[in-house]
Amino acid sequence: MTERIHEFLEDQSEKKVEYIELIYDLIFVYIIGRNSSLIHHVEDGFIPGGMFLTYCLCTLVALHIWYFTTLFINRYGTNDKAEYIALFVNMYLLYYVATGTRLDWMLYYDRYNIAWALIMLNIALQYYLKLRAQSGLMPWETVHLKHTLILILAEAGIILVSVPIYHMTGLPLSPLALLFGMLASIFSKGINSLVAVDFPHLTERIMLYVVFSFGEMIIAISEYFTDEFSVSSVYFSLMAFLIVAGLYSSYGYLYDHIIDREMSVSNNAYMILHIFLIFSLSNITVALEFMRMPEVDAVPKNIFIAVFFLLYFIFLFFIGRYSDIHGAAARRFFLKELGLSICFAVLTALFYRNPWVSIAIAVAYVYGCWFLIIKLNRRHKA
Repeated sequence: MTERIHEFLEDQSEKKVEYIELIYDLIFVYIIGRNSSLIHHVEDGFIPGGMFLTYCLCTLVALHIWYFTTLFINRYGTNDKAEYIALFVNMYLLYYVATGTRLDWMLYYDRYNIAWALIMLNIALQYYLKLRAQSGLMPWETVHLKHTLILILAEAGIILVSVPIYHMTGLPLSPLALLFGMLASIFSKGINSLVAVDFPHLTERIMLYVVFSFGEMIIAISEYFTDEFSVSSVYFSLMAFLIVAGLYSSYGYLYDHIIDREMSVSNNAYMILHIFLIFSLSNITVALEFMRMPEVDAVPKNIFIAVFFLLYFIFLFFIGRYSDIHGAAARRFFLKELGLSICFAVLTALFYRNPWVSIAIAVAYVYGCWFLIIKLNRRHKA
C-alpha cells in the first residue's frame, strides 16, 4: 500500500498542462465573450434585469462545465485517446450552448439545455470509465469517483427533466441544475478532500485560462483606439490600457511571487475562487466596453466598475491565502485593502457623472491594490 501511495504522488507531480486542455479552454473564452453580447442591449440607458440574469446564468453554466472537466483531468486524467475524444465531443456540444445564448434565449431552450445535459453526461461517462477500470485506484478514490458520478448524473437529470416541464408549464427550471451542482460541490468538501488535487498542474491550468480572459479584455479595449484622434480618445484609451495592465500585473505578481504552487491541497476551493474571479473579469471587460458607449447611463457604468473591481480584488485576496503568508501580516494587508476599497467605492459614487474622473479613480484603485500586494510580499520576505 505504501508503495502504491508513493507511485500515485510521484505520477501526480509529473502532470503537465497539455495542448488539448488549452484548446478546450479557448471555447469557454469564446462562449463567455459571446454571452456578454446579451447585456449590450440597453433600454433607456439601463440593462434589462432579465437579460442580466440570463447573462449571469449562461456565464456560470460555462464556468461550471469547465470546473468539472478541469478537476477530472487534474485528478484522474491520463491524456489517453478516450479523454481526447471526450474533450472534442464536449467542444462540439459547447457550440450549441454558445449559439443558444441570445436575447431570445427561451426560443433556444431545448438546444441549449439538451447540449448542456449531454456535456454533463459525457463528463459522467469519463468518471464511470475510470471507476469501472479500477486499475491502480485507491479505496478513497473509488468513493470520490462514485460520489462525483452520482452528483453529475443528478445534475444532468434535472436539466433533461426541465425540458418537458418547460413545454408543459412554461417554467425554465434548468437554472436549478446549476444551483444544485454548485451547492453540491461546495457541500461535498469532505468527499472532495479524499483525493488531493495536483496543485502545480491546477494553478498552471487556471493561470492560462485567466490569461485567455485577459486576452478577451485586450480585444475589447481595442475599440478605444478606433475613435477619432483627440485628447479625449487618447486619455480614455490610455486609462483603459492601464487598467488592463494593472489587473493582469496584480494577478501575475500574485501567481509568480506569493502563491505556493508546491503546497498540498485536498479541496476544490482554489478552483471555486477562480470561477468567481473569472466571472468578475468578464464583467470588468463589459464595464470597460460600457465606458465608451454613450447610450449606457452613468449609473450602470459605474455600478459595473465599482462592484466587479471590488469583487476581483476580494477573490484575489482569498486566492493569495494559498501561500505561507498568514497571521498579522495577512490581517494588516486585509485592513489596508479594505480601506482602499471603501475609498474607491465612495469616490466612484461621488464622481459617477464624470467619466474622466471615475476612470482615473479606477486606475488609481487598481495600482493601489497592486502596490499593496507587492509591499506584502517584500515585507514577508524581508
